[in-house]
Amino acid sequence: MPLGLGRRKKASPLVENEEAEPVRAGLNVPGLDGMDGVGGGLGEATAQEGLPPPPTSLRPRLIFHTQLAHGSPTGRIEGFSNVRELYAKIGEAFGIPPAEVMFCTLNTHKVDMDKLLGGQIGLEDFIFAHVKGQRKEVEVFKGEDALGLTITDNGAGYAFIKRIREGSIIHQIQVINVGDMIESINGHMLIGCRHYEVAKMLKELPRGKNFVLKLVEPLKAFDMISQRSGGSRSGGQLGTGRGTLRLRSKGPATVEELPSAFEEKAIEKVDDLLESYMGIRDSELAATMVELGKDKKNPDEFAEALDETLGDFAFPDEFVFDVWGAIGDAKVGRV
Repeated sequence: MPLGLGRRKKASPLVENEEAEPVRAGLNVPGLDGMDGVGGGLGEATAQEGLPPPPTSLRPRLIFHTQLAHGSPTGRIEGFSNVRELYAKIGEAFGIPPAEVMFCTLNTHKVDMDKLLGGQIGLEDFIFAHVKGQRKEVEVFKGEDALGLTITDNGAGYAFIKRIREGSIIHQIQVINVGDMIESINGHMLIGCRHYEVAKMLKELPRGKNFVLKLVEPLKAFDMISQRSGGSRSGGQLGTGRGTLRLRSKGPATVEELPSAFEEKAIEKVDDLLESYMGIRDSELAATMVELGKDKKNPDEFAEALDETLGDFAFPDEFVFDVWGAIGDAKVGRV
């Protein structure tokens, strides 16, 4: 079937269920309105038929523990629905401007891209916030078409390096590391740009010429060793079995079950395709694409759904077809 016809181009628990305080605005937790059971300790009691729901003051709230990755006391944050609100809460907890937060990792203070906080947080995950450190300016000679970089972003306006391919141009420049935020290319400021825009700009730089990168590295603790490759590509589930809090750019956050084995495999496959085609990795974007495609009957329906929801990316037809195939392979258990 032709594709794209008509397309528009463990000490204490890390999350505490506390009573006697209201659920903060912005967290839409399924089941809490009637306490009809989310599972894993979130509203397990079922309201008896005919009885009014419990008062707001008795509903649980979600509280996460957090630290600054380079070292700090432990803070407690709650009441956020997206990454920008999360960074604002972290800023309040530690008395720093939210714009100082570059990205967060889950359950490790190290710059480990396999533990990067994306669109979901396990309900017992510990959040480590990586803040801006040293600025650096690097001149790079583009001797090959591919620089060897994989770009991601934090969902709040900062694009940074998620992986450096071994043996590549960038791998030979020791001062450039995984986790470095790309502030500008040849003087063009990139604050507010998405990862795919930055990757496209790097790809379009002329071969055989020098260009200048301005970078900001995350502030590191003494025991943090620079990780040049970005870690393995095995992924791995960060949740603890109690579900995850899914952050959304639009609308309230929601508590959801952990991804199924099919979804986890499909997300990994789609994320690999994003890196191969676009030079980016974004597990949340991959998860959105899997969600859009898993119930579609054919690639044209999938393409239309992508255009409607993710039209800004202008995915090429070949990429869309490969994503459709990857989702299908995950459904039938193909490797």
